[in-house]
Amino acid sequence: MRKQSLTDLDRAALRGRRALVRVDYNVPLDEGGRITDDKRIRATLPTLAYLIDAGARVVLLSHFGRPKGKPVPEMSLRPAAERLEELLRRPVRFVPSVVGPEAEAATRELEDGGVLLLENTRFEPGEEKDDRALAERMAALGDLYVNDAFGAAHRAHASTAAVAEIMRGEGKPAVAGLLMERELRYLGGALDEPARPFVAILGGAKISGKIDVIQSLLPKVDRLLIGGAMANTFFRAMGLQTGTSLVEDDRVPLAKELLDTAGDKLVLPVDCVVAERLGPDQATEIVSREAIPADRTALDVGPETVAAFARHLETARTVLWNGPMGVFEVPEFAAGTRGVAEAVAEATDRGATTIVGGGDSAAAVAELGLEARMSHVSTGGGASLEFLEGRVLPGVEALSDARGA
Repeated sequence: MRKQSLTDLDRAALRGRRALVRVDYNVPLDEGGRITDDKRIRATLPTLAYLIDAGARVVLLSHFGRPKGKPVPEMSLRPAAERLEELLRRPVRFVPSVVGPEAEAATRELEDGGVLLLENTRFEPGEEKDDRALAERMAALGDLYVNDAFGAAHRAHASTAAVAEIMRGEGKPAVAGLLMERELRYLGGALDEPARPFVAILGGAKISGKIDVIQSLLPKVDRLLIGGAMANTFFRAMGLQTGTSLVEDDRVPLAKELLDTAGDKLVLPVDCVVAERLGPDQATEIVSREAIPADRTALDVGPETVAAFARHLETARTVLWNGPMGVFEVPEFAAGTRGVAEAVAEATDRGATTIVGGGDSAAAVAELGLEARMSHVSTGGGASLEFLEGRVLPGVEALSDARGA
């Protein structure tokens, strides 16, 4: 990683200093306002524990939902503060403002090792505009800046980009937290120096959403396995019938071009699970890709495809997976995603480095109880995709460069 990390700083010098930490506590709530999945909060605990143990005064910033620059009571971060207090087993003060006298006074009243969570950054109209004036007010709340919100790193917002630039300009460190460092190490390592064979698996509905990732990965991988509805567009490019399946007609020429240039690197499903329509309790049939009926939709990869993909993973040393193989939320169309997830987990067991790239594939791995058998499950959906596309992430670019970088 070519950016400074929290562990690059003098640990002893952190005592008594206000660490302004950008986290991603954009967690799901039920109708009663209770958190239903605290994974993103738990993911920040190593960074918070490091700072607390060092005696820093921890000031947390996060967004939640899309309040569009104004306070929306049901989008308050108060439930996140309460859950964090339970997880840390220590008091977490919540302040119902983002910047200003109340917030600044609260940061100065913190004791060494104390933790404070400020209100939703998106309650401020300048947050999503990367407003410098707002960022200057945020910068007044800390003596150093730590970005541990990889899931928001692809956004150039005041709390992810401008505040880091301002604090660096004031001679204050702006560094990656332990979660951010881990994300960049695993994803960056897969792209820059993968142990080989390097196998990537891409799924999801549309080729258009992954085309930049496909084009970025093809020169780097030994095999690129394609699943999900995006495979249908490739089938059409091969001259196959796709029934009523989702196909991006305007992307068929591009799919044909990729097939022509990729050679045997690009591996497509050989069979599919089809049904009359998407929904539970549908009558399903497994057919070869050459025999999709005219009145059926392909909604998952079939067992022969899972077996073929698993064979490619048997010798893999690096595996990158982003996107489900079918509509895994519906039990009838979940077997492909489950089979590939198990094959990736088995690759980990054999010593491969396995990376699940966030979003739906991360949710599937969690639902299947396989997280612990993956080397790394990313906390960033859009951020991991943009990173894999080779784009600069503003929240990373704004951090202090590593020494010698």
